Formats: sequence, C-alpha cells, structure tokens
Amino acid sequence: MIKFRCSALRSAAALLSPVTPAAQNKTSPLCFPLQHCLRFSSAPQQEHSTFYEFRTYSIHPHLNSAFLQLTNEKIHLRTAHSQLIGYWSIEYGGLNKVFHIWKYDSYSQRAGVRSALSQDPSWLSDYISKAIPMLKSQDNEVTYMLPWSHLQGPPQEGGVYELASYMMHPGGPAVWGDTFQASINSHDAPGYGKLIGAFHNEFGPMNRVHALWWFESADQRAELRHRAHTDPRVVAAVRGSVVHLDSQENKLMFPLPFSPLK
Repeated sequence: MIKFRCSALRSAAALLSPVTPAAQNKTSPLCFPLQHCLRFSSAPQQEHSTFYEFRTYSIHPHLNSAFLQLTNEKIHLRTAHSQLIGYWSIEYGGLNKVFHIWKYDSYSQRAGVRSALSQDPSWLSDYISKAIPMLKSQDNEVTYMLPWSHLQGPPQEGGVYELASYMMHPGGPAVWGDTFQASINSHDAPGYGKLIGAFHNEFGPMNRVHALWWFESADQRAELRHRAHTDPRVVAAVRGSVVHLDSQENKLMFPLPFSPLK
C-alpha cells in the first residue's frame, strides 16, 4: 500500500518550478492544497512501528515428524532472541507445512535479531544446520495489525486456528477497509468464531489481508460456519465486501506444544 508524503511532493515541486509569493495561492499539478495530498494515501498511517512477520515453511513429507520434533526441542534457541506469537502445523489447506508469527518493534530490531542469530553457535549447529535440509521452501510476509484490530488470546487452550487470507482489489483500505471490517465483525460479534487478530501486508503480496480465528475444534468451526451462512447480518456484510475480493485462501492449523498461542 503505497503512501505519498505531501512534504516530499511539495519539495519536488519547489525544485522543478519555484513558486513565487504571488503564485502561492494558485493550484498547479505539483502544488496543491493539503486535502488534495491526502487523496494519495490509500490507508490510515501506522500509529506505531510494531509489525508481525508471517513465516510459512514447506517440509519434505518424509521429514515432517523429524522437523517438528527438532523444533520442539530447540525452539528456545530462537525465542531467546525475539518474541514468538504462535507456531502451528497446517492440517487442512496445505500439508507438511508450518506457520509461525514473530513480533518486532522495528525493522532495526529485526535486523539486529537476524545478525545475532547468524553469530549464535548453538542456533547454527543445534538447529539451523539440521533443519534447513528438511525444508523444501520458506516464505515470509511483513504484516501490520489493522487499526481496528488488537491481538488477543484464545478463551481457552486446546482449540484449532484458522488463517483466512484475502487478496483484495488494488486500492487499499481506503477502498475496501470499511466493508472488510464489517464482514469480519459480522462473524466475530455474534460468536461465529473468536477473532485473534486481523492483519494487512506491507511486504509480500500487496492488497492482502489476513484474519486469524480460534475455534474449540474443527467440528465446531464447521457448525458455526453453517450457522453463519443462514444469518442475514453475515450474508449482507459478506456481499458488501466480496465485490472487492480477488481470491481467498483458508488454512486450519493446530498449535504446536511450544506455541504461545495454543
């Protein structure tokens, strides 16, 4: 979601065509009122620098169990460097994959963490050197919490999580943000799932948003989804949002024993 800063645009305008005092009140393509500048912004400005890195690893099928066991035993070497939010094994929507979320206060903090890991002999010898050959691929995205969402814990341990990922039409939250929020709230408020957090991408596929949900079980999720389809509030909200939707992908995930969210 590209954002233009008015100060930068006005500085560029001054360099290209200096504005005389007499012309200051005139509008040109590069010198315009602040309210016109605001139209270039496709989303609300971030209020803080905290972001969440989404990581998805694809594991060689015959090594899936060995990877999960190794990670369970050695994850403390990684969490010594930065905060793990959750770590899941994907059960439906992608086999032999794990998904995990890491929290960072800034990009400089993440860079420092990566630098420290590259020099941590225990991490390198006891985990990375063994884990990397087990992986087929790695994928990451940088996400921010949507302004109206807050990261929450589940009401109890022992449930399952669903990651619903939506590819929206270009334009950003200024175009589809309100209808997407209404669609999510139409499920969350009546209890058709427990919303853990809603995120939007900064790096990775653009115009992509995610909703992380918790359910008591996969069967409860199926029951609640069936009930939601008959709720006119949900139907109306989804119809308002789906006009902005390109595609959707869902994963049902089980938290691993060491996951903070479980």
